Amino acid sequence: MKKTNAMRILDNLNIKYEASEYDDDGEHKLEHGAAAMTAAKLGVAPEQVFKTIVFRSEAKEVLVFCQSAVSEINLKKARTAAGVKEVTPVKEQELLALTGYIRGGCSPLGMKKQYRTFIDETALLQEVICVSAGVRGTQLKIKPEDLIKAVNATVCDLVLEK
Repeated sequence: MKKTNAMRILDNLNIKYEASEYDDDGEHKLEHGAAAMTAAKLGVAPEQVFKTIVFRSEAKEVLVFCQSAVSEINLKKARTAAGVKEVTPVKEQELLALTGYIRGGCSPLGMKKQYRTFIDETALLQEVICVSAGVRGTQLKIKPEDLIKAVNATVCDLVLEK
C-alpha cells in the first residue's frame, strides 16, 4: 500500500492507525448509501465511518468538519462552533485546489493548509473511527482522540436532529 500524506503525518506524530483498502465504486453520495457500503467493506459499524466536509465562511475562511457519515450536519451548530455567520459548502471543483484532495478522498489530515477543524462529539463514543486516508478506496482506522490531537480539532455537537 502506498503511503499517503495523511499516513506520513500520523507516522511522524507516532500515532497508531490501521490503513484499509477497499474497492471504490466511485459512489460517494451519502443518499445512495455510501457510508453503509464503506462500513460493510471495512467491517465496521456505519456510525464509525466519518466524512470530511469542507465549508467556507462569509469571510472566505475555509473550515473543515468531520462527522459520522450516517448523520447530517446541522449548519446552525457548525456556524456556532466556528463562530461565523454563514457556512457554505466548497464546490467540488474547488476542493482539490484548497485541500489537495478530491471528493471521496478528502482527509482531515494533510490538507494544503492547516484549516480550523471541528469533529462531532459522537466520535468519542467509538473506540475507533474511519476517515479517508487522502485517496479514494483507502480509509484510516484511528482512535478519535488521536485524530483530534493530530488535526488540533475542536470537538462539538454537529448532528442535525431528526
